[in-house]
Amino acid sequence: MILGIDPGGGGALCFADFEKGLLDIVDMPVVEVLRGKKRKREISAAMLAAVIRARRPDVAWLERVSARPGQGVSSMFAFGRGVGTLEGVLAALEIPTHYVTPQKWQKAVQQREGKDGSRERASQLFPAYASMFLRVKDDGRSDAALIAYYGFINGESK
Repeated sequence: MILGIDPGGGGALCFADFEKGLLDIVDMPVVEVLRGKKRKREISAAMLAAVIRARRPDVAWLERVSARPGQGVSSMFAFGRGVGTLEGVLAALEIPTHYVTPQKWQKAVQQREGKDGSRERASQLFPAYASMFLRVKDDGRSDAALIAYYGFINGESK
């Protein structure tokens, strides 16, 4: 089983067995906490570990992300904490982890450009699961599914 991960609070986890045609997509487990006087959403390490441990993937593919122009220092720091949480949980559960840039997986899965390119391509590749990608905010789900698919077509499923 391959685990594809779109990191971030709006991201998702896709547990996939493409040989059996099975996808199990889970929105990123987040909690709302107080940081100073502000409410912030953070990835829950305990919930994340429980979700991954229950499904026991053989390998994980994590999107390699970097800073984006115009993104604030505070939001980039929070995003980095989230990626670190993902890496820590995967390491603790001893799951081999590979990284792939958005440009590389998007090209490999033949995703069209544009805001909805990911949701469109995931619906084409996985029509039985198209209902998982209906909403604009489901782009994390489609990205996770396509990242898992990238791992599969590149022969790194074990």
